[in-house]
Amino acid sequence: MGDIEAPNSTGQQQSVFQSILPSKEFASSRKGMLLIAEVGLSFISFVCFAASTAAAFVTFPLLEFLVALFLLFAYSTKFNERFKGFLWPLMDFMRCVTASIIYFIISIIAISKYVDGSSKAAGVFGFIATIVFALDFYLIFNELANFLKQGGESTEETSRQQDEFSDSDSD
Repeated sequence: MGDIEAPNSTGQQQSVFQSILPSKEFASSRKGMLLIAEVGLSFISFVCFAASTAAAFVTFPLLEFLVALFLLFAYSTKFNERFKGFLWPLMDFMRCVTASIIYFIISIIAISKYVDGSSKAAGVFGFIATIVFALDFYLIFNELANFLKQGGESTEETSRQQDEFSDSDSD
């Protein structure tokens, strides 16, 4: 009776929380699973590097965690479809390429140079992150290549242009 909260306030808070999380359809898609893995591995690498003597490498996993978290949010809420000015697949491709290269380098350094266990764990999770990011940029590259092969040309226009070109050559 003297309750300050409205009876529907917990349901409203729950729906707000659910709107932040990715949808089930996106989370079960290939891109969703890769982004969730990238977020998780980047966070684990960040924590391991923060606890290790190789704390100089903590910046990159943190930045990659934040960028992957933003892209997970952007793709799951279709935020990327509202901003057509950005080349989202190309930006995602460049992010994955640079992340896989840098994770590979800092993982090699963390495992070979530092002797504490958390540095070794950060290196191992970095190698796993390297594989996930490399898989992601490989899949993005294949999608971009297929788009570029099909996107610029329609079959009717190319056949008409070829017919016109062959007619002008025969004259």
